[in-house]
Amino acid sequence: MNAIPPLDLAARLASGLLSFPVTHFDDRLAFDETRYREHLAWQAGFGVAGLFAAGGTGEGFSLTSAEIDTVVRAAVDEVGSRVPVIAPATGNTAQAVAQAQAAEAAGAAGLLLFPPYLTEASQPGLITHVEAVCRATGLGVIVYSRANAVLEDVTVAELADRNPTLIGLKDGVGDIERMTRTYARVGDRLIYVGGLPTAETFALPLLQLGVNTYSSALYNFVPEFALRFYAAVRAQDRVAVYGMLNDFVIPYLDIRDRARGYAVSIIKAGLTAVGRDGGRVRPPLTDLTGDERDALAELIEKVRS
Repeated sequence: MNAIPPLDLAARLASGLLSFPVTHFDDRLAFDETRYREHLAWQAGFGVAGLFAAGGTGEGFSLTSAEIDTVVRAAVDEVGSRVPVIAPATGNTAQAVAQAQAAEAAGAAGLLLFPPYLTEASQPGLITHVEAVCRATGLGVIVYSRANAVLEDVTVAELADRNPTLIGLKDGVGDIERMTRTYARVGDRLIYVGGLPTAETFALPLLQLGVNTYSSALYNFVPEFALRFYAAVRAQDRVAVYGMLNDFVIPYLDIRDRARGYAVSIIKAGLTAVGRDGGRVRPPLTDLTGDERDALAELIEKVRS
């Protein structure tokens, strides 16, 4: 697709629900491009505002840089003319810059910059890391604040002032005071994306803090439900939101929380439950047990009926 100016991309992403498609693997756990493309084509048909290729739900952490490039190119080719495809930039600074440049060459609409691998860093160090990626391409960049790269409000403000292609902050922390300080200081210069696991759980309260969209993993296998939930959040319909939380999201969380890493595994199991074959996860993640898959399938049937 043609490049989208960063500010236009920001407006488009802020206009609706976002999602992270799973990455499909074959029986040998190699990338299964055919099934991945089929999934993306299906996902693009429901009015989502943006799709993030090879992200967290897409097991980007288990992909090599070459595989990430292949996944991004497949996504852009399959749905890039219909939905903005956001590519990841991961790892150390040099690796993130290289991935950003590869994503631009592949035709991605924008970038999601993940925390640098493993090491801790100061706020000035994180500024240097983010700026290196922002200046490596002309693509709009969303920076993911979480884990070892939690950005303070003054840091976000400095980055926004100095880097016009920085268009968004994805919050993976859920710290109310930090988010309030950030929005108070930076305002609508950036878009704010909810990025906590199963973001629906936090969507309504975070809306009051300026976080007006979020990345829905549930959209992978129950897109209609995910869109209804998003509409209820944006309408601040508390009755509808809490009804859907009680009927589906909270029981779903109970299954997700049975083992570490299930936030991804349960999405692939959900796809299989609706007849779309999510397949297996790569190590170090583990798949749901048979009983857990049965419980999930039963829960999904209730929300789809």
